[in-house]
Amino acid sequence: YVAFGSLLFILISISTFCLETHEAFNTIYNKTENVTTGNVTREEVMYEVVTDSWLTYVEGVCVIWFTIEVFARVIFCPDKAEFFKSTLNIIDFVAILPFYLEVALSGLSSKAAKDVLGFLRVVRFVRILRIFKLTRHFVGLRVLGHTLRASTNEFLLLIIFLALGVLIFATMIYYAERIGADPDDPTASAHTAFKNIPIGFWWAVVTMTTLGYGDMYPETWSGMLVGALCALAGVLTIAMPVPVIVNNFGMYYSLAMAKQKLPKKKNKHIPRAPQPGSPNYCKPDALAMATASPHRIMGNVLGSMVVSGSMAGDCPLAQEEIIEINRA
Repeated sequence: YVAFGSLLFILISISTFCLETHEAFNTIYNKTENVTTGNVTREEVMYEVVTDSWLTYVEGVCVIWFTIEVFARVIFCPDKAEFFKSTLNIIDFVAILPFYLEVALSGLSSKAAKDVLGFLRVVRFVRILRIFKLTRHFVGLRVLGHTLRASTNEFLLLIIFLALGVLIFATMIYYAERIGADPDDPTASAHTAFKNIPIGFWWAVVTMTTLGYGDMYPETWSGMLVGALCALAGVLTIAMPVPVIVNNFGMYYSLAMAKQKLPKKKNKHIPRAPQPGSPNYCKPDALAMATASPHRIMGNVLGSMVVSGSMAGDCPLAQEEIIEINRA
């Protein structure tokens, strides 16, 4: 139930974060402030965007829940050092702290407090990091995390391949676009957007990843040839490390599914011998009989039956408990 409540509050908090940016939930206020520059004082109109208060209250309730959850986990965690080293726990603290600082500074009117408050409002985006807390409740997200961690070398290899391709094709497109340039335009800025090689980096990344935004494109036959080669090289470059990453994901996914299908371990219940004070405890030698062998118990039972008539009449519950202990 606690995990379900935590999941619900995470979804509510993320939804609130997204709604705060919608214009329907924001009101613009005009404020006039006196600004003094040297000996001159003038009035300036300041625009302030204020979010609807009910969204702030909803976020406050979510933060209170997250705070209680974090402190409960800190108190009951057996290893505090490992707790504070966990990435998810650090995300919990980072996502909670700005809200309390914003509430504490909202009542101050000094310029420094307003500057800090404005900075905290900018860093509200850290609240979206709460989405990573869902990894505690969804196996698929944990599998994805393990896959990314195990595929670090493949991602590094992919970045290196992409960086080499970007550097090569950005340089090629820069010089290719100047082959058909107008002689009266030595910089070729009149007919192409590739005015330098660093600008070509963006075009090379977009082309190699097959996005093709269309904001920059070659206009000469030589530039089109380089663009075609860049697109083909991008497809091949990205396709090479991807199968290894997919295999890692399949391996971790299979392990996670197999672990879920395993039967849960059940602790074997071992009955105790009759204890003093319990209804089943009848005679002082009951514990000794409970630990004795079945043959010895039968001998004692027969001897007792001969002497006193019947043991079952004296302590039937103890006899049943002794038999169950010896069966175990």
